[in-house]
Amino acid sequence: MTPKTIITCAVTGAGDTVDKHPAIPVTPEQIANSALEAASAGAAIVHCHVRNPETGKGSRDVSLYREVMERIRDKNKEVVINLTAGMGGDVEVGQGETPSEFGPQTDLVGPVERLLHVEALKPEICTLDCGSLNFGDGDTIVIQTPNQLRTQAKLIGEYGVKPEMEIFDSGNLWFAKQMCEEGLIGNPPMFQLCLGIPWGAPVNPQTMGYLVSQLPDNAVWAGFGIGRYQFQMVAQATLLGGHVRVGLEDNLYLEKGVYASNGSLTEKAVGLIQTLGGQIASPDEAREILELPTRH
Repeated sequence: MTPKTIITCAVTGAGDTVDKHPAIPVTPEQIANSALEAASAGAAIVHCHVRNPETGKGSRDVSLYREVMERIRDKNKEVVINLTAGMGGDVEVGQGETPSEFGPQTDLVGPVERLLHVEALKPEICTLDCGSLNFGDGDTIVIQTPNQLRTQAKLIGEYGVKPEMEIFDSGNLWFAKQMCEEGLIGNPPMFQLCLGIPWGAPVNPQTMGYLVSQLPDNAVWAGFGIGRYQFQMVAQATLLGGHVRVGLEDNLYLEKGVYASNGSLTEKAVGLIQTLGGQIASPDEAREILELPTRH
């Protein structure tokens, strides 16, 4: 176990969850307030997507990210803000014999455009999805080519932001380590092991254990499982010496039939980690572990 465990709360995501939960954060105010709730409950890091306030769909609008960050910082100067950079790699392959006729769900942009909000707002951390994936059933795939990822990693470094490398399967981890070897990722490298997203790495202790065994010696890592596996993987990551992630992006329920909030999910993670003998990292302790600049 680590001396102190960092809890990240993934506040809302970009998935189709608005109609599946009565209080998914959608507007910048709702997202910021939910992030603040999680921080008050013990999250050292808040991981934020933004959504179109009118439709609830995921968005890359820089002004929405700016409002979220300003609202968080207006009331909490300490919590570490981690913005997604995962939007902009979606391709809906065309039907039947016309696969190159991309469908309306396609949102595919280049590395610079994908990182406009990161360049403008300079969060302490942003995500870097480390490979392509058949993201669920149907015809949508998420694309990040090796050269696109190299460009994104270089830009993130130039912006003075720490990349959190999102690992959806073992091939993602292989390439993430390659970027470390090429000097594109600063030390210590930060990994997030993402388990249970169809069709990436399955969510079970064996998979998490295998991925952890492949990490570089100097890695700082966290892991999570989606849905009903969220707290099993909180326990697993804690016991393996990693950090943890919870939040409504990954799981809508506190327990069967009981809707969660980001605060209640964070509180449950705090209790579980402490029951296992762990201690919870504060935001400044998280900065020390991740070697982020100290805030003044």
